[in-house]
Amino acid sequence: MDDNDDITRANRAKRGSPFLNTDQAAAYLKLSIRQLKRLRRAGKGPVFRRHSRYVQYHIDDLDAWSSENSARGIGA
Repeated sequence: MDDNDDITRANRAKRGSPFLNTDQAAAYLKLSIRQLKRLRRAGKGPVFRRHSRYVQYHIDDLDAWSSENSARGIGA
């Protein structure tokens, strides 16, 4: 296996990754990055994972959090 194959595989994996960084997750949820970070610190945001020093959000966790926190009814 040569280096070109490794790069191709890495690019394909990155494109198909279900994990988003904080900036991407905030955009996905239509929140500001600052708001998402506040929610994370308060323990009220979506489930996240720490991969080394990087915070990552799985897209399924973002969808679940969004559904759990959707407004229902008048005055919600």
